[in-house]
Amino acid sequence: MNIKHIGAYLVVGSLVAVLQPLQALGQQNADASSAGLQHAPAKRDGQHDFDFEIGTWKTHLRRRVHPLTGSTTWVELDGTTVVRKVWNGPANLLELEADGPQGHFEGLNLRLYNPQSHQWSLNFANSNDGTLSQPTVGEFKTGRGEFYDQETLNGRSILVRFVISDITASSCRFEQAFSDDGGKTWEVNWIATDTRLTNESEASRTSLQPAATEGQHDFDFEVGSWKIHLKRLDHRLVGSTTWVEFDGTSFTRKVWDGRADLEEFETDSPAGGHIEGLTLRLYDPQTHQWSLYWATSKSGAMGPPTIGEFKNGRGEFFDTEPSGPNGRAILVRFVWSDITPNSAHFEQSFSDDGGKTWEVNWITDQTRVKR
Repeated sequence: MNIKHIGAYLVVGSLVAVLQPLQALGQQNADASSAGLQHAPAKRDGQHDFDFEIGTWKTHLRRRVHPLTGSTTWVELDGTTVVRKVWNGPANLLELEADGPQGHFEGLNLRLYNPQSHQWSLNFANSNDGTLSQPTVGEFKTGRGEFYDQETLNGRSILVRFVISDITASSCRFEQAFSDDGGKTWEVNWIATDTRLTNESEASRTSLQPAATEGQHDFDFEVGSWKIHLKRLDHRLVGSTTWVEFDGTSFTRKVWDGRADLEEFETDSPAGGHIEGLTLRLYDPQTHQWSLYWATSKSGAMGPPTIGEFKNGRGEFFDTEPSGPNGRAILVRFVWSDITPNSAHFEQSFSDDGGKTWEVNWITDQTRVKR
């Protein structure tokens, strides 16, 4: 279990704004202002916007071969999409397998709902490189979802638009489009039409798994259900020796036959109340390293990955944080150790001296729940 940013959610704070009308304003204007505030429309709760997609689908794909070049050449693929709920709705994981002229394709999309902005972030990865792309961010309005981000194509900055439309109980449509003129015009380059499979046997297919490479099953030990005991250092990098302890549960399932996995966990912290988190782990077959991405249901956004590998039964993963507990740049280290079939030990540490010394601030001990 990985907890890089959880400290932000264990601090209870409040902000109270006191508004007083100026004495020069008449009571009538004050009443009118109050009425206006009372009638401000509440933002729509969209945390179940993707519930329509939960299940198994037959997917037909069309992809423009050379976007933004005037190309009219398209390739077509057919495959299967499976979508599962995470956190009972405010997140979900899509897994896609398809075959076409260029061979076998595996992709995933982790969608996270931000309860503050009422927007979704869509985080895509494919099994060839094991990294998450820049998320597209947006929302649904009147049954249509639109999501945007900015990326680079052939060295030029472009806008990306992802649209979900024509949603029924048994079908839906997805389009991706690029714009290199600031959104004045859009060129569609990806079209997917999904048809729900009501008979699960229809979804059975021969999956062309790539040859096993060293390290791609490093996290297989995590698959299943666990009881977790957690210890968190109360104040980090200040010499504190006060720890807070609490308990929780976690569940990990395989993605791409083990070359990725998704862990969900729940706990009740003495300071932060109920916490739901997830870790998406992706294996890069070129570098033979894992990228570990973390999010909570309170933020609905992925943090930067910690990256590393296992050696001799011990996993070490690192990244840099530009602003640590005291506003200083720090290094972050995750360590997995003491791994057995029924237990595992996890530690998170920070360093503000370039890795010369490390302070452990989070410890998790796992015990497998046998069924």
